[in-house]
Amino acid sequence: MKIQSISLNNHSEQNRIEMVDFYNEATEDYEFWSNDYNMHFGYYIPFKTNPFKRDSMLNQMNTQVLKRLKIGLSKNRLIDLGCGMGGTMRHALKLYKNIIAYGVTLSDFQVKQGNNLLKGENGIIIKENYNNTSFKSNSFDSAVAIESFCHSGHSYNSLKEAYRILKPGGRLVIADAFLKKEKNKLCRGSKYSYKKLCNHWSLEKLETHTYIQKSLKEIGFKSITVEDVSFKVAPSVLHVPFAITGFILGKLLRFKSIKKESLHNLKGSFYALLAGLHMKNFGYYIISATKSNTYN
Repeated sequence: MKIQSISLNNHSEQNRIEMVDFYNEATEDYEFWSNDYNMHFGYYIPFKTNPFKRDSMLNQMNTQVLKRLKIGLSKNRLIDLGCGMGGTMRHALKLYKNIIAYGVTLSDFQVKQGNNLLKGENGIIIKENYNNTSFKSNSFDSAVAIESFCHSGHSYNSLKEAYRILKPGGRLVIADAFLKKEKNKLCRGSKYSYKKLCNHWSLEKLETHTYIQKSLKEIGFKSITVEDVSFKVAPSVLHVPFAITGFILGKLLRFKSIKKESLHNLKGSFYALLAGLHMKNFGYYIISATKSNTYN
């Protein structure tokens, strides 16, 4: 049991190192995916978002996540747990004039470039591990995690740390892909896509949405809402093959080589598309929860 625990810790640490290397080297490539450096999928609303304009859908995902935070008119301290280049933070600062936005990431590249993009704004990105931050307990009114908790395997620790730094009554909103059934119950094609996806995007693992709901309740969150938005997200996922083709052609036309990390990113995007086609096994969910009004 002790040996197994050490093995799991080593695996987590190795995955963390690979993930940091991946984002330090490949983040700049995300401009081909989003002019606003949104490092996630989008949210489609008929007659409101344009399915042919990717950033329209990606920013709508930001809007939908922020909407579920129920930000009022009073001062609101928001933290983005795994903020990437700060795309969601910048979008939040445009929509709400009463917030102070903080972001945490382990990537030096994202800290430097993300803060450059935030110049003049009421926000800052800090190099921190969202599983173990240096923030005091009960510090934030709102917290978001868009496709970031998957990098630590949708860890219980990630949810627990979010609970710790939120104020009583504070809101957490998670938007991410989750398994619909346990890994050992996936079909052969789903298992293959899942393995390749985790490998190329440096994901420790994916959990089931039911595990997240149960864990949030155990930790002390209340008013937990789980929304399956897979069909809303699907139109942006369908952009993947066109984005990959455009990225490769752009590199070739400029006689530039494609970095190893960029290839991993492209392959990961492809397997995300394949996984999305197995809708009985994978789904995209927005999960919202409120911290109980008891100080912990």
